[in-house]
Amino acid sequence: MTAENHRNARTNRLIHEKSPYLLQHAHQPVDWYPWCPEAFQRAKRESKPVFLSIGYS
Repeated sequence: MTAENHRNARTNRLIHEKSPYLLQHAHQPVDWYPWCPEAFQRAKRESKPVFLSIGYS
C-alpha cells in the first residue's frame, strides 16, 4: 500500500466537507457523519443515539 492509499484508507466522510472544524476530524478512525439526513436515517435504522458536537473555540 502506498502512502497515499494508506492516508485515504484512514479518512472518513468528513473529508468531503468545507468546514475547517469538520475537516480536522476527517482522518480519525471514527465513522463520523456531518449533519445530514443519512446520519439520522442510520441512527434510526440501527436504534442508536446521535452524538452531536457543536464545536469549540
